[in-house]
Amino acid sequence: MSHEENRTDITAIILTKNEELNIARCIRSIEDLVDKIYVVDSGSTDQTVEIANSLGAEVRVHPFVNYAEQFNWALDNLDITSTWIYRIDADEAPTIELKKEILDECKQHAADDVTGLLMKHRLFFLGRFLKHGGAYPFIKMTIFKYGIGRFEERAMGEHVVLSAGRYITLKNDCQHYDCKDLSQFIEKHNGYATREVIDYKARTGIRCEDAQLYKDAARTQTLRDRVYYRLPMFFRAKLYYWYRYYLRLGFLDGKPGKIYALLQAYIYRIMVDAKLYEAEVAESRKAV
Repeated sequence: MSHEENRTDITAIILTKNEELNIARCIRSIEDLVDKIYVVDSGSTDQTVEIANSLGAEVRVHPFVNYAEQFNWALDNLDITSTWIYRIDADEAPTIELKKEILDECKQHAADDVTGLLMKHRLFFLGRFLKHGGAYPFIKMTIFKYGIGRFEERAMGEHVVLSAGRYITLKNDCQHYDCKDLSQFIEKHNGYATREVIDYKARTGIRCEDAQLYKDAARTQTLRDRVYYRLPMFFRAKLYYWYRYYLRLGFLDGKPGKIYALLQAYIYRIMVDAKLYEAEVAESRKAV
């Protein structure tokens, strides 16, 4: 069988920084699924780049501003010849069933108006797949046609938008499990909090004309911008915890479920509010 006949017509792009604990599993999970794997690194100080190179990925280095800018840079500057783009995080790995479904759907819809594929993700946290508390199913657009899908220009809460066509949802799950410890988890979310404050202040929005934001992403943005941020500062983090842990049944996931809900509410959401307040104080001092 020729190389052309073996092509899947899919290019994978992985954004990394200090992902030596995750990157090998991620690359190995997709090496039989895609034609080419690009790793776009933003200055790792561990063995991420060396591991990626040793496994056959093509590595590019580019300074990181935020996820959207980094990924859009990759779309604009990498040598992409495939119909489909698979954006996968270093701590993710598709199951065998999902890979077969991806191949079937990408082949079936290569030349029609389906331009994006939504994927469900299962979060593995502290030794357990979380099924409740809003953790599952986490749905995002991970596969889209090159030249049609692009990230909206936001510092945080960014989603892929389509300039044409429609999307479908895949049936099988992608596994999301991070081998890093809780200290690194909290450090990462501290960065997320800073970016969310920037996004809240800037509200750059979508700059792609005729962009199509998929339903789950639109719902998330609406709830965050029109409901959550209109609640009293700091008190809303408490409500967020009660919502995820009790109303969304997070307690059914045992101690991992409780810890996850607490971290999301009383670490991440509190940090966002604290940084928003810090920004308000700084602005009031400038005005004096």
